[in-house]
Amino acid sequence: MGRSKLGRNTAHRRALLRSLVTALLAEERIVTTEAKAKAVRSIAEKMITLGKHGGLHARRQALRYLLDEDVVKKLFDTLGPRYYDRPGGYTRITRLGPRRGDGAEMTVVELV
Repeated sequence: MGRSKLGRNTAHRRALLRSLVTALLAEERIVTTEAKAKAVRSIAEKMITLGKHGGLHARRQALRYLLDEDVVKKLFDTLGPRYYDRPGGYTRITRLGPRRGDGAEMTVVELV
């Protein structure tokens, strides 16, 4: 089974995930649907791993994906050192229950 398409074409899905990951790293907590949360988790974990590595190449890889340079700075100056001794598992997904309008399962994604 492949990756979830989230009911969007490639460009829209990529833009959605980039903005959600950027928001998660900036705010350290976002509310979204369960499907989006699961997609965002793996990308956010990879970004934090880049922040742990430090270095110019890792910074440029993060700049290529994230939408805000201030978030990249936070990733390398704050989040990378914070999780330096942790071997993965930087995010937590907590269920909130169904959304009122369409019944979609809502979750909170937060940095541990």
